[in-house]
Amino acid sequence: MLDLDATLHAFAHTVAAVATERDVVEAVGPDAASFLQGQLSQEIEKLAVGASAPTLLLQPQGKVDAWIRVSRLEPERFWLDVSAGFGARVAERLNRFKIRVKVELTLHERQPVLAVRGPDAAGGPAALALDPGDAVVLALPAEQARGAGPGFDLVGAVPADGPVPVGPPEALEAWRIRWGLPAMGRELGESTIPAAAGIVEESVSFTKGCYVGQELVARIDSRGAATPTRLCGLRLARPLELAGGEAVEVGGAEVGRITSYAPVTGEGALALAYCRRSLEVPGPVEVVDAAGQRVAADAVKLPF
Repeated sequence: MLDLDATLHAFAHTVAAVATERDVVEAVGPDAASFLQGQLSQEIEKLAVGASAPTLLLQPQGKVDAWIRVSRLEPERFWLDVSAGFGARVAERLNRFKIRVKVELTLHERQPVLAVRGPDAAGGPAALALDPGDAVVLALPAEQARGAGPGFDLVGAVPADGPVPVGPPEALEAWRIRWGLPAMGRELGESTIPAAAGIVEESVSFTKGCYVGQELVARIDSRGAATPTRLCGLRLARPLELAGGEAVEVGGAEVGRITSYAPVTGEGALALAYCRRSLEVPGPVEVVDAAGQRVAADAVKLPF
């Protein structure tokens, strides 16, 4: 197995894989496309078979229930995959709105995933001589990766071994933070306004019809309104022991809170934090750990 540094180098220059898990909600039936069209923020009815797209599942008030990758496997069969542990929330939310429609929803929790990342992944499994077996190959939407480069996920019956070197799970987390991708339970939760997380542009269609939670998203977009906080990146001068929740300060006054942290990314110690909209970005800040240690950092726009 590759170590962390070697995996991150391969993500950037060749290819590597990380074993992880995702929850999947499967939607099947003649009304699957039209039902999801009214529930998800993305254009679903025009999604091609074999294509994937990032999308939001919102509360009626417009805050986040889940950030999902939706994939159309067949004309009447869709997969909605989400961070492990959040599939039940997605299934419950969709079932609550499933009234007199011909669609069956099935929850598959903690499906094994081989996450393949790197320039050599551009041609898919075939270009890597990687036999997916019975696993489903899901594209990594370019919009969701924010310029991170090619990649794909093998979901389900993941091959036990193969030609792609495998690295540790923390490499995928460092990759996520490097590209400013918010995670459920970290940057995204029931109180999150989508615009604050910076995921509206890639996750929302403004030309489709109505969907649940549309009003808040559309109002913020049409008025150009700023949310009270926004997700920022932090480059720390040196690594710290951070678990999340630590303060971000300017001149001794708190301006934000850490949500995720990667001590090694190939670019130094990086973190994600929700910061007040009044904070000037880019600009200098300090991160204060649980022991009161202060480390200088630069707040930057995402992705890094």
